[in-house]
Amino acid sequence: MGNLNGKRALVTGGGQGLGYAVVERLLEAGADVAIHYFSSETGARELKALAERKGRRAEMFRADLTREAEPVAMVDAAAKFLGGLDVLVNNAGDLVERRYIRDVDAAFWERVMAVNVNSMVWVTRAAVPWLIQAKQASIVNLSSLAGRKGGHPGSLVYATAKGAVLTWTRGLANELAPHGIRVNCVAPGLILGTRFHSTHTTEESAKKTIEGIPLGRAGAPDDVARAVVYLASEYDGFITGATLDINGGVYAA
Repeated sequence: MGNLNGKRALVTGGGQGLGYAVVERLLEAGADVAIHYFSSETGARELKALAERKGRRAEMFRADLTREAEPVAMVDAAAKFLGGLDVLVNNAGDLVERRYIRDVDAAFWERVMAVNVNSMVWVTRAAVPWLIQAKQASIVNLSSLAGRKGGHPGSLVYATAKGAVLTWTRGLANELAPHGIRVNCVAPGLILGTRFHSTHTTEESAKKTIEGIPLGRAGAPDDVARAVVYLASEYDGFITGATLDINGGVYAA
């Protein structure tokens, strides 16, 4: 468990936040990593340098995952660089901005779905042929506590999108099981120290949320990264279609 020596992983949104922490943990576990990024080139370069210091192979791949052709080309280039693909981590996503139902128009709805759902679909569809070749492969999707509980006011569309990730995980797990591909999901709660919460969560809101967390603290990116690597490293295991909640006890399925 936790050993990914020689495994080949692709992480979307790997240049910052949770994706950055996931790449760090994958490298530590012995994997070679393709790091997708869109705007976080600096973080992706830091991780590539870290991989070189650890004697691992890593490369950066830029793409706008909401444009169908770009993730297809990105996955193909990443898999060819790695020589195949054993692990896919669908981490990319964003709340975009807080809007109440009265302010949700078609353009906003489509944008949030494109960032959180469509992007995952295009990447996964392109990755599946490579994962099938690996015989025993693993996909880990990033959902959210918002997908479980509905989110805080103003995050209605994001919560809906992350709820779709939960259903996508279960359905895809059934579809890909005959190919030896396990599909699982993590659903983080309040994880501070990321651009996501620095952008979308006020200090007052974070403090109030922490007061309701049984463990008495917010999560850190590494809390999520360790769980992702665990699910990825059980590449010959018996866990598929599952969602691991990482929220300090706020929600227990």
